[in-house]
Amino acid sequence: MSPFTGTAARTPRWEHLRVDVTDAVASVTLARPAKLNALTFGAYADLRDLLAELSRERSVRALVLRGEGRGFCSGGDVDEIIGATLDMDTAQLLDFNRMTGQVVRAVREAPFPVIAALHGVAAGAGAVLALAADFRIADPTARFAFLFTRVGLSGGDMGAAYLLPRVVGLGHATRLLMLGEPVPAPEAERIGLLSRLTEEDGADEAALALAHRLAAGPALAYAQTKALLTAELDMPLAAAVELDASTQALLMHGADYREFHAAFTGKRPPKWQGR
Repeated sequence: MSPFTGTAARTPRWEHLRVDVTDAVASVTLARPAKLNALTFGAYADLRDLLAELSRERSVRALVLRGEGRGFCSGGDVDEIIGATLDMDTAQLLDFNRMTGQVVRAVREAPFPVIAALHGVAAGAGAVLALAADFRIADPTARFAFLFTRVGLSGGDMGAAYLLPRVVGLGHATRLLMLGEPVPAPEAERIGLLSRLTEEDGADEAALALAHRLAAGPALAYAQTKALLTAELDMPLAAAVELDASTQALLMHGADYREFHAAFTGKRPPKWQGR
C-alpha cells in the first residue's frame, strides 16, 4: 500500500467499528454484541477502508481485531445481508462479493501484523477474517465454523479455499469447508489453525501484549516478512529465493540493520526505528 495520499482527509469516526490507537497499536472492535457482531454491508466497507487508511498512514505497527460480548463474529447478518442479497441482480452480487474479498486482501496486504483475538464463535465471514490474520490467539471458548455450504454456497468464500489449505493442509481444509462443522479451540490448535491457546478470557490480553511487542520491534523487517509470506505461497523456489535476496539486499541498507550492529557491539538493546 502506497503511503502517498490525495486530498481525502483522515476519517474522523468509524460508524460500524470501534477503533482505538495507542502506542502504534490499533485495537479494532466489532461492536454489535447483541447480534454476535454479525457483519453488515457497512461493517465490511469500514474494515476495508480502515485497513487501507492505516496502511497508507504508516502510524500503526500492529493491529488487534476483536469482538465485543460473547463472541468474535458470527458472520454476515442474516437479515441485513443474506436477506438483502436475495433481491440483488448479478452485478450487485458481484460487487458485494468482491468487497468481502477486498477486506481479506486488505488484511493480508497491510504492512503491519494483524492479530485476531478470539473467544466464542468465529463463523462464516468471521472465521475467514480470523484466518486472514497473521496471528490467531484464542481462549478455550473459541470455535471456528466455515458455514458457507450450510447456506447453499461454495465453501471457497472470501479466499477461504486459498488460505485455509495453506494454514492447515488440504485434508483438514476440505473437511472444514465442505462440512461446515464447528472446530473447537483445542482442535483448532491441534491442526495449526491457532497461533496460541490461552486461559479462559485471556485472548484479548495476550493479543494486545503480542501487538505491543511487535510494535516495538523492527517494523520494516516485519512488513517485508509478511509480504514475502504472502507473495511466495505460489512461487517456484528459484523465484522465491531471488525475491528473498533482493529484499535482504534492500533491508541491509536500512537503519534497523545498522542499529542492530551498533547495539550488538555496544552491548545494549537495539532501538528499532522501523526503517
